[in-house]
Amino acid sequence: MLTAAERVVARLFIRPTSCKYFALQFTRSLSSCDKNKKHNKMSRQFCVGGNWKMNGDQKSIAELCKILSAGPLDPNTQVYVGVPAPYLIYVRSLLPETINVAAQNCYKVEKGAFTGEISPAIIKDTGAGWVILGHSERRQIFKESDELIAEKVEHALAAGLKVVACIGETLDEREANKTQEVVARQMCAIAQKVKDWTNVVVAYEPVWAIGTGKTATPEQAQEVHAYLRQWLTENISKEVAATLRIQYGGSVTGANAKDLAKKPDIDGFLVGGASLKPEFVQIVNARQ
Repeated sequence: MLTAAERVVARLFIRPTSCKYFALQFTRSLSSCDKNKKHNKMSRQFCVGGNWKMNGDQKSIAELCKILSAGPLDPNTQVYVGVPAPYLIYVRSLLPETINVAAQNCYKVEKGAFTGEISPAIIKDTGAGWVILGHSERRQIFKESDELIAEKVEHALAAGLKVVACIGETLDEREANKTQEVVARQMCAIAQKVKDWTNVVVAYEPVWAIGTGKTATPEQAQEVHAYLRQWLTENISKEVAATLRIQYGGSVTGANAKDLAKKPDIDGFLVGGASLKPEFVQIVNARQ
C-alpha cells in the first residue's frame, strides 16, 4: 500500500508540450529510490551560497569578510558568496581561497556593445569563478525569459564558470498548484543547453518565500526537491539525478537551517538577507 508521500508523487505529471523534456510520467514509486538516497546525499557535497544582492559598501563588506574568514566554517561544505559586480576584485582579495566568489549575473556573450552588462570573461578576470543566474529577481523584475537564462547558463559554462541556476514558482503559481509545472518548464529550458552538469548547482527558490520571512517547511521544500530529482532521472539521467546538487533558498536562517539540511534531497542553501549577518556561519555549519 502506498504511503501518503508516494500517493502525492504518483499523482504528479507535466502537461504535454512541444518540449521533449516535458514528456514526464511518474511510473516509478519513491520506494525504488529510497535505497540509494542516503548514499547519494552523502556523496553530494553540501553547498551553501550567500547572495548579497545590491547591498554593502567597502566598510561593511570588509567586516563581513573578516567574520567569514574567522569562521570556523565546516570544511566539508562548499561555500560561495554572490557579490555586487564592482566589489568582485575587492572581496576576492579579502577572502581565503576556500570561500568562492560569485557574480550575481552575466550576459550570454564574451564582449560587445551591451552597456551595463558583464561577461563570464570579465568575471573570471576579477578572480571570481562562479555566477548566479536566473534568480527570481532577474526573472520577475527584469523580465528575463527561460530561454535567455538558459543561454546565459550555456555561455557561462563554456567560459569555465561554475553556475548556480535558480528556479522557483511565485505565490500565485503555487496556489494554483502549478509548482511542478513551473520548475519543470524552467529546468527544461536549461537542460536543452547543458551537456555536462558537473559545474552546475540548481537552486530551488520559491519566490513567495524570498525576503518575506515566510519559509517553506522542510517537508514542502523536500517535496519539490524530490520532484526535481525524479525529473532529472526521467529526463536527463540517473547519474545526473544522483550527483547534481539542489540547494534550497527562501528566508533560510540560522534557526531553520539544521532542520532543512536533514532532508535527503536538500544539498545546501542559497541564502539572501541572512548571508549579510554573522548567522551565515551557522547556516554554513548546518550539517555539523
